[in-house]
Amino acid sequence: IEVRVSNDTEAASTDATETTPAPVRKTSKSTNSATTTAAYDAKAIQVLEGLDPVRKRPGMYIGSTGLQGLHHLIWEVVDNSVDEAMAGHCTRIGVTLLADGGCQVDDNGRGIPVDPFTAGEHKGKSAAEVVLTVLHAGGKFGGDGYKVSGGLHGVGVSVVNALSERLVIEVDRGGKHYRQEYAKGGKPQGKMAVVGDTPKRGRTTGTTITFWPDPTIFAAEGVEFVARTVLERLQTMAFLNKGLIIAFADQREGREQQVEYQYKGGIIDFVKHLNATKEPLFSKVCQFEDEDEDDGQMLDIAMQWNTGYYEGIHGYANGISTIEGGMHVEGFKTALTSVVNKYARAKNLLKEKDPNLTGEDIREGITAIISVKLREPQFEGQTKAKLGNVPMRSFVQKATNERMAEWLEENPTEANKVVKKGLAAAQARVAAKNARNAIRRKTALSGAGMPDKLKDCSSKNADESELFIVEGDSAGGTAVDARDPRTQAILPIRGKILNVERARIDKMLKNNEIQALITAIGAGVGDEFDVTKARYHKVICLADADVDGSHIRTLLLTFFFRQMREMVEAGYVYIAQPPLYSTEIGKEKVYLKDDVAKSAFLEERPNHKKPFQRLKGLGEMDWEELRTTTMLDGTRTLLQVNVEEAALADEITSILMGDDVASRKDFITTNARDVRNLDF
Repeated sequence: IEVRVSNDTEAASTDATETTPAPVRKTSKSTNSATTTAAYDAKAIQVLEGLDPVRKRPGMYIGSTGLQGLHHLIWEVVDNSVDEAMAGHCTRIGVTLLADGGCQVDDNGRGIPVDPFTAGEHKGKSAAEVVLTVLHAGGKFGGDGYKVSGGLHGVGVSVVNALSERLVIEVDRGGKHYRQEYAKGGKPQGKMAVVGDTPKRGRTTGTTITFWPDPTIFAAEGVEFVARTVLERLQTMAFLNKGLIIAFADQREGREQQVEYQYKGGIIDFVKHLNATKEPLFSKVCQFEDEDEDDGQMLDIAMQWNTGYYEGIHGYANGISTIEGGMHVEGFKTALTSVVNKYARAKNLLKEKDPNLTGEDIREGITAIISVKLREPQFEGQTKAKLGNVPMRSFVQKATNERMAEWLEENPTEANKVVKKGLAAAQARVAAKNARNAIRRKTALSGAGMPDKLKDCSSKNADESELFIVEGDSAGGTAVDARDPRTQAILPIRGKILNVERARIDKMLKNNEIQALITAIGAGVGDEFDVTKARYHKVICLADADVDGSHIRTLLLTFFFRQMREMVEAGYVYIAQPPLYSTEIGKEKVYLKDDVAKSAFLEERPNHKKPFQRLKGLGEMDWEELRTTTMLDGTRTLLQVNVEEAALADEITSILMGDDVASRKDFITTNARDVRNLDF
């Protein structure tokens, strides 16, 4: 499943990040308040100048200092080039992972301005230098530089500069080739200078930025870029910008590859790509565009249904993935429900006595891209996860009502299949409702309302409560002994749960293990799920560190992503990390998480003579070992599961958990080089 993971910390990131918890330090409870107050004066106030705030608190600007944050540096630079493309000034973007660990991004846009400021505190500095060294400086705050852009805060490329060990900017403008270099922390090494005429690189204007991330900032997981992560993002950008060429090259030894993306069909190709691992309901893709020049709003929408059971509606605003939706997605959903029901009534597919199809019925199996562009996007939060511009809702709703109605009339065969699928979904919805009611009746009759095998915690505070989903009754018993009964609950599951990717919700709800999960978490399931009612704010998958354990974790993650997605988006789902090896140093037992940790241990202690005991199962640990290594807050490591790109997560879930064996095999062989932990 395509998810992002992070360590068990208060400010969690969105990639595979692990840290060794700091030792607990005891401090005296008695404090001299007068002394403390006296020491807090003007001397205690720090003013961070220039790019210092970025290096002091990098997580505020790039999310984390793990892999997610590392790759965010690339996105910030590439986004500037994409903005040039959206403005109509760029037709090609190149991204190269250099052999020495750096990254180079070049485009054939207009080139960042290099003329100097003539007044103010930045007098004499080139515009490019100001953009690279001053936060909130850029061409996206007004004027005619960019009518539409994804960057709003003006912190992008300056943040990359701040967090790089070295950065080089090259600009081609007016027939001249300009260059300037920056050292660690974004310190300019001389002024922007002409170093020659425009080189013959297939462009007369453009910008090239080459940077080497600072390893002291990204110490947790290093500065090695993952090719697949970069390719996924670049491919999405190419889909969203019809005709734009995005070329990728990896020059690192043993990983050399070149890939070029260009989609002349734009989001039509995007929808086909996402449905390629599913079974389309029909071959046609419904697509339409609209524009309101007065308000500066544009939309491009494409959709196609498949025979699956999950909706995949993915919203984008100015090229930014709005994983939590927003006004554009709301307007689309409202119009889609209305227009399909009107069509079904008009064609007598819905009888007079029949109730309307719900939005969920109609959207079952849909894959849709809602891409909008607007002058002043209002995103909720720094993560830009939700679009808040209210006028966009009515704009999308009106256009969808009109254009979708036309498409249904012009394509009666496809329209008929959409309605019939909705009718089948409605029948399943009724069956699922009956199944839910049966679960509710069962829990009501059982007294406490919780599954018999759940060993609940005594705390009723969801913020501190944890649910460990443990593989097997034996390991479940050990976990019960190892837990903190006040805050940690244990739910043993037997074997592998149902693969919900291949089952409708009515069938899924008949599965005993899934019933137990739903009841224990207590927030419903599917379209009825309400994350605010979740009884635990940490739901932790605890399985063996072997192939079977990995399969069980994958099945659980598929369930959470498809049926309790808000749990994932809220950061409530975690993966426990039991150690794979144990050994002894003197009389002390040492646990090693995986083969990487084992290799590092042996490098540090080449003369170590004790054997490496392989811990194949949780059952091989006694409760004290399980508690210390895996469950005790302060000594354990948890991976937090997150979704950064919903469309990619949807695609990878379908590839790995769906019926298309060829696609799954191709995915595994293609991405084998990026595997970090492999169990034979």
